[in-house]
Amino acid sequence: MESAQWLHQVREEIIAPDLPICDPHHHLWDHAQSRYLIDEIAADVGDGHNVVSTVFMECMSMYRTNGPSEMAPVGETEFVQGIAAMSASGAYGNAQICAAIVGFADLTLGEGVRAVLEAHIQASPNRFRGIRHATSWHEDKQIRNAHTRPTNKLSETEAFRSGFGVLDDMNLSFDVWCFHEQIPELVSLATAFPGVTIVLDHFGGPLGIGPYKGRADEVFSGWQDYVAPLANLDNVHFKLGGINMKVNGFDWHKRESPPTSDQLVTATRRYYDHCIDTFGVDRCMFESNFPVDKDSCSYHVLYNAFKKISQNLRGDEIAALFHDTAVEVYGVE
Repeated sequence: MESAQWLHQVREEIIAPDLPICDPHHHLWDHAQSRYLIDEIAADVGDGHNVVSTVFMECMSMYRTNGPSEMAPVGETEFVQGIAAMSASGAYGNAQICAAIVGFADLTLGEGVRAVLEAHIQASPNRFRGIRHATSWHEDKQIRNAHTRPTNKLSETEAFRSGFGVLDDMNLSFDVWCFHEQIPELVSLATAFPGVTIVLDHFGGPLGIGPYKGRADEVFSGWQDYVAPLANLDNVHFKLGGINMKVNGFDWHKRESPPTSDQLVTATRRYYDHCIDTFGVDRCMFESNFPVDKDSCSYHVLYNAFKKISQNLRGDEIAALFHDTAVEVYGVE
């Protein structure tokens, strides 16, 4: 069944439709079998919830093909800056799509990464906020490593940390995409660089495929132990979402019909509750991770699930999770 047709099997009434939302994590690309550009993101964020702004996350999209290879990722920022300008025209709805931009620069360049970061800023002076250099690596071939092709323990290398120091100098943020057993590496990095705002994407990637299949309780328990030291590292923030990917092992994409918000809550709530209870709403933000999570559920169902998870919190706490924390962390105007 075609993806759109599959998703349309489940349609829910929008919960709290006026609640302002900043979606701090989505991608844009134009692949041979997958197109997600201004029309597609505008349709998703405009599908009932009050999404007022979004943050773009790097995904190797529209890299430059000419010039030094280390400068190729600047093409992505140039591309997204154009999408942001299209959104700002008002022609694609009320949301400020790509109000902030997180790009890629190879931190293993060490001090040499400074010129790349400066080029990103020049390409988007008002929106560029930082980078993500994904480090997700696993020895098992059933688990696909990050698009950046990281080596094992990349963030502990001298070259990577030299580049990370440049982020510190330039007051730029860093997003982390790792798997759950790599979280101790993040603890080490965040401890070494307390001045860098760090955002852990997708709960730190709890795995549910390959050697982790059928071990959900064991993975959750281990994940709790891994994230525990982060409680005292105030420079680390948490994106609550991105847990419906194929790698997480819930197999939503294999069902005859997509999950309802209640089903999403039942399957994943313990991760959300633990982060909110442990780290507080000022360090947590709900994210869509679209269109990756779109393989598993629709945008309006996902945000209904978030609203059900947070329904017993105070109004200011809800505002923080859906909007205020993301706006503060990414400097969304």
